[in-house]
Amino acid sequence: MNDEQRRRELRDFLRTRRARLSPEEMGFPVGRRRTPGLRREEVAQLASVSTTWYSWLEQGQDIRVSAQVLESLVRALKLTAEERNHLFMLALGQSPPDLTEQRESISPVHQRVLDHFEAGPAYITGRRWDILAWNQVASLLFGDFSVLLQRERNFVWFFFTNEAHRHMLVDWEDHAQFVLSKFRSTCSRYLGDERLIELIEDLQRVSPEFRDWWSRHDVFGRPFGRKEYEHSLVGRLVFEYTAFLVAEATDLRFVVYTPLPESDTLEKLQQLKELHIKVIFTKTSSE
Repeated sequence: MNDEQRRRELRDFLRTRRARLSPEEMGFPVGRRRTPGLRREEVAQLASVSTTWYSWLEQGQDIRVSAQVLESLVRALKLTAEERNHLFMLALGQSPPDLTEQRESISPVHQRVLDHFEAGPAYITGRRWDILAWNQVASLLFGDFSVLLQRERNFVWFFFTNEAHRHMLVDWEDHAQFVLSKFRSTCSRYLGDERLIELIEDLQRVSPEFRDWWSRHDVFGRPFGRKEYEHSLVGRLVFEYTAFLVAEATDLRFVVYTPLPESDTLEKLQQLKELHIKVIFTKTSSE
């Protein structure tokens, strides 16, 4: 198959995959549509790419395509494993990488962004919800992730097994059920991942709540919300949180907690920082 034939096959494949998706099920208004399925701009929105770029790709134009962007299209178009392989062969001329074996890492740029965000806790998680990086405020509120074992630095494990966090978070049960349902929707993308299977089995063993709720098969979620914490030193902390996918590595989620404007959370976080500095200074002076 020459390049022109390959691009033509890619064009037709993308069009047919787009046409089979229901706008309503994908969260778009139905309205009056001349053709079935999603519009190009809707697919582009779901894949976090520009409409122009996606249009060029679907038109069969000779443009550069990365594996990361193709993975975004796989999720946006709800492709099966076989369709994912077919997409990679048409777009890149090679099979896709094994998702479960890719080593996850963050760049120094990501860490610098975290370090410069001081308004609230922020961290980055991977495909299995492992906590890969975090800022100082996250350590102040949740504890020092660097001293935890690798398993303990998984956000779902932390959420269901860390007693200090459980008692500090207001309405823990509601938040835990939401986390679990969001986690299940992620797991469906990596069926057969041995490390995920092991994590789920261990959580069912150590957490009665996880075991009971996992059997419900709830799948829902939104990338934003509100959390309140009752901290033993400074009292009630109120945050809005949201999650962003990292553009060049869409298995990474950038989670940011922002103090609610009408609360005094920002001032209380500053108190926590000052208390932390005093503890370090006292410890250093005594050594």
